[in-house]
Amino acid sequence: MGTERAIGVDVGGTSIRAGVVGRDGVVDRRAKRATPLSSQDEMMAVLEETIEELLGDDVCGIGLGVPLIIDPITRIAFHGTNLPVVELDLVGRLRARFGLPTAVDNDGNVAALAEWALGAGKGTRDLVVLTLGTGVGGGLVIAGRPYHGWAEIGHIVIDADGPPCQGTCHGRGHLEGLVSGTAADAVAERLYGVGADTRVLLEHARSGEEAARTEVERIGHLLGIGIGSLVNLFFPDRVVVGGGFGIAAGELLLEAARSAVRREGVHPADRGVEIVNAALGEEAGLIGAALLGFEAASTETAGHTS
Repeated sequence: MGTERAIGVDVGGTSIRAGVVGRDGVVDRRAKRATPLSSQDEMMAVLEETIEELLGDDVCGIGLGVPLIIDPITRIAFHGTNLPVVELDLVGRLRARFGLPTAVDNDGNVAALAEWALGAGKGTRDLVVLTLGTGVGGGLVIAGRPYHGWAEIGHIVIDADGPPCQGTCHGRGHLEGLVSGTAADAVAERLYGVGADTRVLLEHARSGEEAARTEVERIGHLLGIGIGSLVNLFFPDRVVVGGGFGIAAGELLLEAARSAVRREGVHPADRGVEIVNAALGEEAGLIGAALLGFEAASTETAGHTS
């Protein structure tokens, strides 16, 4: 039992990251591929290829975190803002292909599970996790229980009738369209020309360039407005910010976010909530997905012995 591993897969709008993970969260083997966006079939072919690369006798289950809405009853994945998915039985397809217990959840939910169980949210009773990458994901732990339902935190409206959201979302002024890595890339191109990206923006901001720092702080302020609404709803012990852009920007982003939360939060939430970077970095989604894989394996074993 102690040597069992699960494959965790973090499917993003830019890349598919997978690993063979122990129950302690240690990643033994890794695989990564670019996410195909031309069709659902092509995306699934690359996903299956990535998983196949990691299979071994020590693997007891597969878990996936995906930026999709998951039906809470059927577990069917549908409607991806940043993925070419319409309706997809990921669990059924992968279970049939690999013969292993398989589970799927929204990528924000699995990142929250990982940070709560093993990372920056460990020891908390109520937790909010935000992942800033190609889009914005999010997950919750409420009263000591990870939330596995609909949690499209990235589509909170923070600017009424604001700029269009991204991908296939038809809304305006959403958190995702204003504070994601994609949004930061757009700012970088506006300041530094075609081809500039988040990395360039952050380099200029850290060097002290006023225009870059102002833009990063503006994104942090908008992030804080969104967090303020979440804090007023849930009053969590801690808010954890992760994802590629969230981790890379670090305190440049979080200081401005904390100031906005102090303004927007209802007392005592305006002072009583910690806002920190994710401890598991960009691997939170991968590790959380593996924890789902372990849960699927335990449930199937229990079903066979009952």
